[in-house]
Amino acid sequence: MAERVLVCGGSSGIGAATAALFAGRGADVVITGRSEERLAKTAANSGGNVTARRMDAASAQEVADFFAADASYDHLVLALSGAAGAGAFATLDLGDLRNGFEAKFWLHLRLVQAALPHLAEGGSVTFITASSARAALPGTAGLAAINGALEAMVRPLAIELAPRRVNAVSPGVIETPWWDALPEAQRRAVFAEHAAALPVGRVGRPEEVAEAVVLAATNGFITGQVIECNGGLTLPAGR
Repeated sequence: MAERVLVCGGSSGIGAATAALFAGRGADVVITGRSEERLAKTAANSGGNVTARRMDAASAQEVADFFAADASYDHLVLALSGAAGAGAFATLDLGDLRNGFEAKFWLHLRLVQAALPHLAEGGSVTFITASSARAALPGTAGLAAINGALEAMVRPLAIELAPRRVNAVSPGVIETPWWDALPEAQRRAVFAEHAAALPVGRVGRPEEVAEAVVLAATNGFITGQVIECNGGLTLPAGR
């Protein structure tokens, strides 16, 4: 029987790439998100067995209804993202940072708690965090706090939820719709700046992070780990 995978935040970017990779390897995949249109488009373009189901993780009732009506899963991937909380610390809007925690940290925890009764005993939970948690980049203190809080939970959860495995994949600068709020010229300038500083000489692709996610989810001997997929962003020295 094919493994069942739930990718929350699977309508675009890393989540969509992860869903497509799992499906390409024979898994039955369910993707969730808030936009029915984007979910349907992603499922249609996945090239595999991907089912789209709308769920707004910000609604406790929608989350409860989703899991009440659904079957079990072998793997849970949490790919919800948000940009709230970014900016120079001296002028950082703490309300914006609080919204960032609400949109990522708290929603991830809500989804894991709701999914646990439906997650196979030998299954896995994989958080997608961000290398801002360790990269010391100016303007990312708030994002570091959000992602660092999630990563701090990985090791104790791996013990508490065993034999289920718990890991995180921590991407660096990846060319995804996360950056679409920036004008194209500015976005390209940011990518070029990071590419020049990274040892690999370029920014990442969603498919590369997806490969790390599938590894973390399916390798039965990996648990309690944060796997960095960042082109060397957190190394002490660049190229």
